[in-house]
Amino acid sequence: MPVKLHRCPLTFLKMDGHSCWRVQKALDEKGIDYEVVKVSLLRPRRHEVKEKTGQDAVPVLELEDGRWIREESKDLAAKIRAGELP
Repeated sequence: MPVKLHRCPLTFLKMDGHSCWRVQKALDEKGIDYEVVKVSLLRPRRHEVKEKTGQDAVPVLELEDGRWIREESKDLAAKIRAGELP
């Protein structure tokens, strides 16, 4: 199972200021295989994200071992680019 990127459904927004795109772009740049899981734009409907991370914000990475990682997108993208994903 590849890494899962839980992100907003606005996949057409490919701007560096968009947090979901920032993380997705970093995954692409590093050649990391991932699956996009689109979540609701409405934060109250992000039940699984809230349950797994304690937050309703995205992007979130779900790793192959079942761990979920939620950080600010700039920090998460930097970790991906530095090869620091577990």
